[in-house]
Order: sequence, then C-alpha cells, then structure tokens
Amino acid sequence: MAAAAPATPEEAIRANLPRRMPALPKIDEVRAMPMQGLFEVRTGSDIFYTDAQANYLIRGSLVDTQTRKNLTEERLERLTAIDFDKLNLDNAITIVRGDGSRKLAVFEDPNCPYCKRVEKSLAEIENVTVHVFVAPLLGKNSAERAQKIWCAADKAKTWMDWMLSNTAPEGNASCDTTALDENMAFAREHRISGVPALIFADGSRVAGAIGTDKIKERLERK
Repeated sequence: MAAAAPATPEEAIRANLPRRMPALPKIDEVRAMPMQGLFEVRTGSDIFYTDAQANYLIRGSLVDTQTRKNLTEERLERLTAIDFDKLNLDNAITIVRGDGSRKLAVFEDPNCPYCKRVEKSLAEIENVTVHVFVAPLLGKNSAERAQKIWCAADKAKTWMDWMLSNTAPEGNASCDTTALDENMAFAREHRISGVPALIFADGSRVAGAIGTDKIKERLERK
C-alpha cells in the first residue's frame, strides 16, 4: 500500500527538503508568508523561502513593496533578539556618558579593528550608558590583552585608552577573569560569532561597526 501523501504544505516541505537537500540543517520552523504560495523555512537563525512542495529554495530578502519593509530583516531581528535584562552586567565594563539615561551593550574583542571603529562612534554620543562585554574571540593574543584590561585598577579608562589611543594595557592578568569566560559562553549560546555586536535596550542587536547616526537612531527606539 502506497504511503499517504503529505496533507499540508508544511508536511510536504519537511518531507521533501531534507531528502532533496541533505546538507540543509535541521528545519526548526515552517511558516506561510503573506505572498501566496511562499513559505519561510527556518534553520536556527537562517531563513530560506520555498513553495508548497519544496521544488525551489530561495535565500535572500523578502521586501513588502507597499510598505517598503524588509520582512526578512525584521524576522531575523526578532530571532536574534536578546533580553537586555538577562545580560550579566557584572561581567561588563560600564562606561557612562552624560546622564547615562540611554543604554546599550556591546560585545567586543580588544584586537578587533571594527570594534575600535564603533568605540569612536560611541564616544561621540552623549547621555548613554555603554556596557562593554569583552569577548576575546580572535585568539590567544586577544585573550591576553583582554585579561590585562579586565585586571586593571580602572577597567573603563584602560579599555578606552587602548581602543581609542592604542595605549596598551600594562601589568599582569593577576585577577579573577571568570567574567571573560562567561562572556565567551554567552556569545556562543546566542550565536554571537563576530564582533562588534551591539545589543540595544529593546533587545534588538546589530552586527558590525555601524556609525554614530545609526546608533543614535537605535537608541531612540521605544
């Protein structure tokens, strides 16, 4: 007796895609899109689009031409969001500018040139509290430099001196650097594989060295 055909598009997609594209990671979610006949396939935080029988697979941005919204970008932003309240601020170097009323967090490696670029942008912003989570993702030298910065008497000054002026941290890493290990673990858990990664109070996150105006715009989101 022949096997019953899948009853729904989701069942058909889940049955056909892994068989036809075995290299595709495990499918976590299938959703119908506003565009008739188009379905979103999510694997982790990666987004693909397909038809009801999974005959075709598309990777790219889906844009609503009426509202000019990038639906893929909005979806990825929701998927990668991090609850700001779940950040362990004890593991961060906190820098307050002005009244510190606005807040953001940023994961950075001390040897990352793009992190230095974003620090220059942040230095131009007033009335903000920046929680810097030092995550030495770029290797042994980064880890050694991160440990010296973390063990400095004035972490914030030492960090800024290095990131803005290339004044290398002095002394030995003779303190508890568990915070750095926990930052790395948090980054792995939340798939922060590149730096800088900025996390805003609304939970949204942005990868890369965005400029001052873009950061200000994000800080004003409610």
